[in-house]
Amino acid sequence: MENREVAVRYYSRSGNTKLAAEAIARAAGTDAVSVDAPSAPITEPVDVLFLGGALYAYGIDDHMKEFICGLSRDKVRKAVVFSTSWISKHAIELIRSGLEEKGIPVAEEALYFRGKPGEKQQREAEDFARKFL
Repeated sequence: MENREVAVRYYSRSGNTKLAAEAIARAAGTDAVSVDAPSAPITEPVDVLFLGGALYAYGIDDHMKEFICGLSRDKVRKAVVFSTSWISKHAIELIRSGLEEKGIPVAEEALYFRGKPGEKQQREAEDFARKFL
């Protein structure tokens, strides 16, 4: 595994996306940070940003929108998207398009769980993360 700078950011109201983010962070050897936390902004360049959220009233949360707006292409080399929306995978596309509008390359492959990830899905999240490390 290369020595890469990795960040994991997420927004979770129910805790489902937080569980997936924490599994990804374990595999990456870093912390999962909520996008509304004071330490969330990406101030130093990262090779990989894992970014996850879910749908709330058919859109992504305003905290996630604000976080994406604050990102800059010179700080994020590549992003990887994940979601735990119960209704659909649409959050992935909304997050992806927000990142692409900022000029940030996004991995084609994304991680999706319908609802709360159990132990098996959390292991899958760790395996998924390792593909990008």
